Amino acid sequence: MFSAILIGLALAMDAFALSVANALSLRPFKPAYAVWMGLYFGAFQALMPLLGALLAGTVSARLEALGPFLSFFLLSFVGGRMLCDALEAGEAEGMARLSHRRLLLLALATSLDALAVGVYFAFRPDLALLRSCAVIGAVTFVLCLLGALLAGRVPSLPGKRAGVLGGAVLLALGLRMLLEGLAS
Repeated sequence: MFSAILIGLALAMDAFALSVANALSLRPFKPAYAVWMGLYFGAFQALMPLLGALLAGTVSARLEALGPFLSFFLLSFVGGRMLCDALEAGEAEGMARLSHRRLLLLALATSLDALAVGVYFAFRPDLALLRSCAVIGAVTFVLCLLGALLAGRVPSLPGKRAGVLGGAVLLALGLRMLLEGLAS
């Protein structure tokens, strides 16, 4: 159980950073946004290790190799769009709402590394797979919820700056994942 919590904390860091960046960019910020971010990121972080364990030895090995590159593409796409939107927007504007499509892409991009954790789980028969996946999802949900709620309380950044900051964070995370993929 303790190892599942630690794995959950490690896997949740990217999702936490995106939750904070999104919350800083959303104006006006609504607490429901924090709940949605927690739900999306938590669900994907719980489901991907399960999928990785089920597909261990077949498709997941190929997806694991492509994971950093897919994450880079998805995060760069969303981050680039956010950056362009921020630069085109007026100074007072921020991101007005958080779309389910955006959350889906971000959750997918940040959870691909959890697929590899699932492959690890598959070769650990002593590990309670469903309980571990639930713990990982719950840890991610709580961290993303709290991160977004706290960031949403930060006084408004001008919309352009918040959008640029959010886009830069997404691009930086994507680049980090690409470099990790190239190094392995």
